[in-house]
Amino acid sequence: MEIIRTVNRLAQVVDAARRDGKTIGLVPTMGALHAGHKSLVDRARRENDVVVVSVFVNPTQFNNADDLRTYPRTEEADCAMLEGCGADYAFVPTPDEVYPEPDNRVFDLGPVAEVMEGAMRPGHFNGVAQIVSKLFAWAKPTRAYFGEKDFQQIAVIRRMVELEGFDLEIVPCPIVRETDGLALSSRNVRLSPEARAIAPQIHRILADSVDLKKQGYEADQVEKLTLDAINNIDGLEAEYYSIVDARTMQPISRWADAGDLGAAGCATVYCGGVRLIDNIRY
Repeated sequence: MEIIRTVNRLAQVVDAARRDGKTIGLVPTMGALHAGHKSLVDRARRENDVVVVSVFVNPTQFNNADDLRTYPRTEEADCAMLEGCGADYAFVPTPDEVYPEPDNRVFDLGPVAEVMEGAMRPGHFNGVAQIVSKLFAWAKPTRAYFGEKDFQQIAVIRRMVELEGFDLEIVPCPIVRETDGLALSSRNVRLSPEARAIAPQIHRILADSVDLKKQGYEADQVEKLTLDAINNIDGLEAEYYSIVDARTMQPISRWADAGDLGAAGCATVYCGGVRLIDNIRY
């Protein structure tokens, strides 16, 4: 595996691959890699001739300076994992390489970016669109792989692809969980032992909410009951829980209001001061 530091070198290798008629799978990451990321790389490896994984903590998508400062950075371990997964290239640029000058682009992302994470983290999704659009332009992937833990982000990226006219396939991949149900996240390393013991309750409550639907409760009722259940656990505090149309990300009150992809329940929960996200499909 080659570690690439510059945009010019990345362009050289992907242009050569495309000239040879090879397909390129891109896995964008912010590093601190875990088994969830490995599942994305493994799938990209199965489905493409060349696999590129970016490792870059993107400053423009953080609206909290402390969150950016404390985000885990484990480049050496990340590259070792990627080599073990069979990635061909790890693109590990510096912020100056990615942003030689400020990126002032503002994307018209529309309603998918205005709710939930978009409402709670102003500018976050515009920052995501900035970095992902750059990676797509540089890596020219056939397919790009994203984990469904960041469920709303996938909808935002699809919107960005539509706006920018990229010719590629977005491949959503299932959430990978610990044996106790906690969704794998780079932020999990920040959980204290006490918080780590409590955090799996988030997924348990979301799973229970599916049973509420089966019992005949409507979407708005399930949303309220689930929110109450989270907040009734000592050590958990929900920032939001929203049941939405799985394509548009817009809130729904009745199950019948969901479109062709059905409904999803999206949660952001503070556990021991660590902000965790999770979701479930109905």
